Amino acid sequence: MINNKSFPRDLINIVRTIKKSGFKCYIVGGGIRDLMLKLKPKVWDLTTDAAPNQVSRLFKKVIPTGIKYGTVTVIVNKMPYEITTFRSDERYVDGRHPSSVTFSKDINKDLSRRDFTINAIAYDPITKELVDIFGGKKDLKAKLIRAVGNPVERFMEDGLRPIRACRFAAKLNFKIEKKTLDAIPKCLKVAKKVSPERVHDELMRMLASDRPSIGIDLMRKSGLLSIYIPELLKGVGVKQPKPFHKDDVYWHDLYTCDAVTKEKPILRLAALFHDIAKPQCKVGYTFYDHETKGADMAQKIMRRLKFSNAHIEYIANVIRHHMFNYSREWSDSAIRRFIKRVGLNYTDDIFDLRIADIKAMGRRVEPGHPRGLRNRIKKVIREQDALHIRDLAVNGNDVMKTLNIKPGPEVGEVLNKLLDKVLDKPELNTKLKLIDLIQKLK
Repeated sequence: MINNKSFPRDLINIVRTIKKSGFKCYIVGGGIRDLMLKLKPKVWDLTTDAAPNQVSRLFKKVIPTGIKYGTVTVIVNKMPYEITTFRSDERYVDGRHPSSVTFSKDINKDLSRRDFTINAIAYDPITKELVDIFGGKKDLKAKLIRAVGNPVERFMEDGLRPIRACRFAAKLNFKIEKKTLDAIPKCLKVAKKVSPERVHDELMRMLASDRPSIGIDLMRKSGLLSIYIPELLKGVGVKQPKPFHKDDVYWHDLYTCDAVTKEKPILRLAALFHDIAKPQCKVGYTFYDHETKGADMAQKIMRRLKFSNAHIEYIANVIRHHMFNYSREWSDSAIRRFIKRVGLNYTDDIFDLRIADIKAMGRRVEPGHPRGLRNRIKKVIREQDALHIRDLAVNGNDVMKTLNIKPGPEVGEVLNKLLDKVLDKPELNTKLKLIDLIQKLK
């Protein structure tokens, strides 16, 4: 039974406003699904037999977000509510969108065009009518992702739906019903038409689930991974040395991804790719320079999937430096050089990746590593040691004035040499001592 107190007041008011005008209106899709699973919905979608222009006349602020397909977004108290007119879809021509739509007065016809049974449930909070003609409630109880009607037809209409099936399985920890899963390989030609931007969005949503490995491995089994990230498949069956590793490279990458908190989806992507170059770097049971080559491979994959330059740079840096070998014998100078090399802003995430890496190996995380290094870094920061050129007690103007030179590469070279000295001996970081060092560099 659905408790109406679970709905935002504004949502109920929208339904009431539409119904008072003589139209039908239901809350539909993910909001109802999540509510029935006792999850907190993040978005609310509605469907009605009112035409978009009729809906628009009923509210003050309306955005025609998908007017061609019968969708408008009503804004109430800064919150968006997407409202779509009952419709049936005509032939799909681009693997994503119907060529045209026909508006309808029949809620059942509208539900029949939706992707999965668990998303094809509608609810009227005023009359408390639940419309569930495809058995979505039963599938929620059975923890199944099942296509509405013929799965091949559903997937041939929209190439994004197979990826969404894998993503929902990861998000909800559900299984994909056999006929639905078996239909995906038959529809890969349509899945190939999906834009990289949409694949990017689904991947990021998958990485925010409790266990992304569920969705990613379903993509492997169904053939989707060979389209979007074939590089991961090369790790299947590539053995790693025991007792350090219990899994092949592919599963180790997936389990490391799971071991990173879901609050850091971009770091999870770094974890997924952290050993992706191992198969091509393998010599016996050694994987030479796999972290450097892995960073390069991750950059190429992310460019292909239209990630931002900032995220590409971030992931490449984290992967490149995830193989540090810290020991308690490191001097404070070594700590400062480590920070300079990897970047202070990256250290926490590199540590989190390393901890996830160790956990995925099935090993215990030793108290001193990498948590011990994290504590040493905090100590260096508290002592306000110079870690970057900007932390030096002198700047480029001081260098030019002291050496009587003009702006150019030589200024940066001198500042870097000074920083190297200060990393070894922080007590040198005073203006007088650094000016003296500059003079000796002549």
